[in-house]
Amino acid sequence: MLYLNLKHFKHWIYKIEFLFYRFKHPKQILMNKLIDIKKYEQQAVSLAVKLINDGSVVALPTDTVYGLATDAQNPSAIGKLYNIKGRNLQKPIAICTHHVNDIGNWGKIGHLPFGLLDALLPGPVTVVLQRTPSLNIALNPEESNIAIRVPNSGFVCNIVSDLKKPIALTSANESNKPSTLKPIEFLILWPKLDAIFDGGTIGSSLESRQGSTIIDLTINNHYRVIRTGSALLNTIQKLHKFGLKEL
Repeated sequence: MLYLNLKHFKHWIYKIEFLFYRFKHPKQILMNKLIDIKKYEQQAVSLAVKLINDGSVVALPTDTVYGLATDAQNPSAIGKLYNIKGRNLQKPIAICTHHVNDIGNWGKIGHLPFGLLDALLPGPVTVVLQRTPSLNIALNPEESNIAIRVPNSGFVCNIVSDLKKPIALTSANESNKPSTLKPIEFLILWPKLDAIFDGGTIGSSLESRQGSTIIDLTINNHYRVIRTGSALLNTIQKLHKFGLKEL
């Protein structure tokens, strides 16, 4: 009996030591591909940063739908992202940065009214701007413009802030299939991904699946709606407030 109790005691000691090691070393929480960020948010951020820095593709929740993310400055990672999604190579992919102040590093903003970007972002809006030379030339190589997001998501923004470079971000679904609001909806992609960061269900309405509203701001004093998305009316009101006219 004493031997059994001692054996049981050692079992729990090993288990406690394992849990301590898991929290000390973020990569160890990847015991399977699905990671609950509500339980392990800080460890999940560290793990996502490491994976993306290593050229991996991960799934994560944004403020609109689930997305697939990788290093925007890594050409091979971009190719992997296209393959996983089954996306036409001619269709451009957006980038995500962590703060409005960082947008100017990747897109040209000198022609925009002061305060416009701060009014639009962070939130469910993607702005299209002329790209700067700092952006990876292998990302959308035939495009002179770049779509940029600053999501209203502390989890995503913390990842990008720690990376100190943008992530390429596209919806977590097979190409031409509906956007997804929870990980189980893109189960078919799981075997191709290096991690799935589970933030629960994002929304439940049809509007939630529309993704961000995409606005072209490349032409001075004008805007063009590329995708209506989930925040069109509010976005247009803000654009008009700053004197922009629709093309």
